[in-house]
Amino acid sequence: MSQDAPTDTGAVDAAQLAALAAGRCQDPFAILGPRQGWLRVYAPGALAVEALDGDGMRTPLREQAQGLYAGRVDHARAGDGASYRLAIRWPDAEQITADPYAFGLLLDEATLEALAQGSWHAAGEALGARLVDIDGVSGLRCAVWAPNARRVAVVGDFNGWDTRRHGMRLRHRAGVWEIFIPGVRPGERYKYAITDAGGLQRLKADPHARRSEAPPDTASVVDDPAPYAWNDEDWMRQRGARQSPGAPLSIYEVHAGSWAAPAGGACLWDQLADKLPAYARAMGFTHIELMPVMEHPFGGSWGYQPLGMYAPTARHGPPEAFARFVDRCHQAGVGVILDWVPAHFPDDAHGLARFDGSALYEYEDPREGYHPDWHTLVYNLGRTEVKAFMIASALHWLGRFHVDGLRVDAVASMLYRDYSRQPGQWIPNRYGGRENLEAVQFLQDLNGAVRQDHPDAIMVAEESTAWPGVTAPVAEGGLGFHYKWNMGWMHDTLRYLAHDPVHRKHHHHDITFGMVYAYSERFILPLSHDEVVHGKGSLLAKMPGDLTARLATLRAYLGFMWAHPGKKLLFMGGELAQPAEWNHDAALDWNLLDQPGHHGVQRLVADLNRLYQALPALHATDADPAGFAWAVLDDADNSVVAFVRGDGRSHLLAVSNFTPVARHGYRIGVPRAGRWAEALNTDAADYGGSGQGNLGGASTGDTPAHGQPQALSLTLPPLSTLFLLHEG
Repeated sequence: MSQDAPTDTGAVDAAQLAALAAGRCQDPFAILGPRQGWLRVYAPGALAVEALDGDGMRTPLREQAQGLYAGRVDHARAGDGASYRLAIRWPDAEQITADPYAFGLLLDEATLEALAQGSWHAAGEALGARLVDIDGVSGLRCAVWAPNARRVAVVGDFNGWDTRRHGMRLRHRAGVWEIFIPGVRPGERYKYAITDAGGLQRLKADPHARRSEAPPDTASVVDDPAPYAWNDEDWMRQRGARQSPGAPLSIYEVHAGSWAAPAGGACLWDQLADKLPAYARAMGFTHIELMPVMEHPFGGSWGYQPLGMYAPTARHGPPEAFARFVDRCHQAGVGVILDWVPAHFPDDAHGLARFDGSALYEYEDPREGYHPDWHTLVYNLGRTEVKAFMIASALHWLGRFHVDGLRVDAVASMLYRDYSRQPGQWIPNRYGGRENLEAVQFLQDLNGAVRQDHPDAIMVAEESTAWPGVTAPVAEGGLGFHYKWNMGWMHDTLRYLAHDPVHRKHHHHDITFGMVYAYSERFILPLSHDEVVHGKGSLLAKMPGDLTARLATLRAYLGFMWAHPGKKLLFMGGELAQPAEWNHDAALDWNLLDQPGHHGVQRLVADLNRLYQALPALHATDADPAGFAWAVLDDADNSVVAFVRGDGRSHLLAVSNFTPVARHGYRIGVPRAGRWAEALNTDAADYGGSGQGNLGGASTGDTPAHGQPQALSLTLPPLSTLFLLHEG
C-alpha cells in the first residue's frame, strides 16, 4: 500500500505531544487509533511501527515525534479491533498485536446506568480486569471506578510499567475508565496509574482484582478465566438443610496459615486440603470457618485488614487452589464459612485510600472515616458505588468459590457512629442519633442480595451489642442475618469460670444469664480466636487451679456449651487444650496429643460433636424456647446447673457441677419417669477424668423435685458435665 504525505489529519499539535510524552493525556482515544483513514500509535521506545492488514501486508508508520507514529492506513477502521494489527519493533523483539485504540466502547449504556445506580451485579461483572475476546481478539478488558481522576492508565508486565501507554477512556455517566489491551495473558501483573485532579500520580492495585501478588509485593495479577471443575454436587444440593436453624451446626474456626506447619514451598491450600477436611470430619465438625483469606498487606492483622476483597491471599496459593480446598471440604461433607470484613480497610498507599485523589471509598471527615481502634479507614457505605463494590464481593465468594456462608466481622463498629469515639469525635445521623443508618441499609441490602442469589448460604453477624433484630427478617425491620455470635454468653461464662470454684457461688448469674435472652436471636456460641490472644490466655489457661483442675474445668465447660441452646464454634487448638495463647506465626502444638489429658479433651470434643449431631434434642430446637427447661437454676451454693433439652420426641438432661467436690445422691426432678442413660460424662477416664459417675445411668424415684413428679438421684463428679438421655 502506498503512503501519502502527512496532512493535518494525521498531525498532532505540540500540546498533545507534550501531554502524551509526559503521561498527562486525559483522552488518548481522541488522538490515537484510526481516524478518517489515518492511524496514530504511541509506542515510546519502539524502533519502528507498521500496520498489518488481514493478508499480512505491512504499511510503515512514520515517527511524527518521539514515540508517536502516524500514517495513512485506509483499512484501519475505528471501532473494529480486527481491521488491522500492529507490528512494533522493540530493541529486543518484534511484537504483533491488535491496537487498544482501535476498539469501540466497552461498556454499554445500560451497564453504565446500572453502575451509576449502584447495581452490585453490574459492579461484579463489569469492573476489574477480565480476559475476554472482543472482535475476535483476546485480551484484557479493564474498567475501574475513579470519577475524580484527571487521567487513568494501566501499567504492567505487558507494557514495561510505562505510565505513558494504555491511557484509558472515561465514561462520564458512571465515572468509570475503560480500555481493552490485546494479548495480555494470565499471571501478568498490573496496576492502575491514577492521576488526581491536582496532577499527583499514584499506582493503585485493582479493587476488583481476582488475584494478587504475594505480600510484600502489591500488584494485581491477571486471573485465569477458566472455570474450576467442581465435584461437590451432592453437598451443594443438601447444604440448605445442613445449615438450617434446626440442623446441627458445629464450626471449627481456623487460621489457615498456622493450623499446621507448611511443608516447604508447596501450595498451602493443597496441603490443607489433604488434612484439614478429613480432620474436621473425624472430629465431628460440620463446618470450617476460615479467618479472612482475602488479600491483606499485613500478616499480623490475621486478614482482618484486607484490601483484595475479591482475591484469595497469594500467601497460600492461587485462586484455583483455594477452590480445590473448598471442593475437598465439600466432598468430605464439611462446609466452609469465610470471615468477611466490610467495616474498614487499611490506608496502604497501593490500596483504596484516596483512590482517585479523593475520599472515594472512605468518608472524607475523619470523625466518620477513621477508625481509632484499628487506625484504619471506614467504608462510606452510604455511597451507592461503595455499597455495590462490597455486596458484589460477598456474592463473588459465595458464587465463584461455592463458599457456604460469610461471617461478617465487627458489625457493632458499623452500626454505631460513636463506636469507640469520645464526645465530639463523631457525627450524628440526620436525625441526631448515634445509629449509622447507611450501614443498617447496607447490611439489609447485603443479606437480601445473598438470600436472593444464594438462598441456601448463611450470613453470620459478629455483633457484640444488644442491637435488636440482627437475625430478624428485613421485612420486619431486622438486619436479615441467619445467625449472630452470642458474645455476651461467651464473656459471661468465661468470667464465671475464671473465678476460683469457692467463689463461683457469688457469680452464679454469669453461668445462667444467657438463657434470659437465648431466643431473642438465632445464636452461635463462640469460643473464638479473639479469646486466646493479646494476653487473655488460652482456654486452658483461663481456668484456675493445677493442670488437672484446669483440664477438668475445661471439659465441664465444653460439655455445658454443647448442651446449651445455640450453634457451636470452637477456635483451633481449643480441642487440644493448648496451654499457650495462639500465635499466628507458629503451628498448633500437635505434640500435646501425646499427653493423656490433652488427648482426652480432643476425644471429648469429638464425642460431643457426635452426640450433638445424633441427638435432635441438642440441635433441632435451638431457636424454640419449647425445647429448653431449667431443672436446677438456683443452686448457687453448690455451683450446679441442670436443664432439659427436648425436640418433642426425646429428652436429654444436662447437669454441670462447677466445683471440685463430688455430689452424691444429688436429686434432680425430670419430666419423664423411667431410666435415663448416661450418654456422656466429661469426668470419664477416657477423657482424662477421675472416672466417677452413675454406672451408665439412673432410674427415677417417686419423690417429687423441682416441680416434677419424679426425680433422679445422681452422682455429680467433680468439675464435670453429664448428659443423661431418657430411655423410657
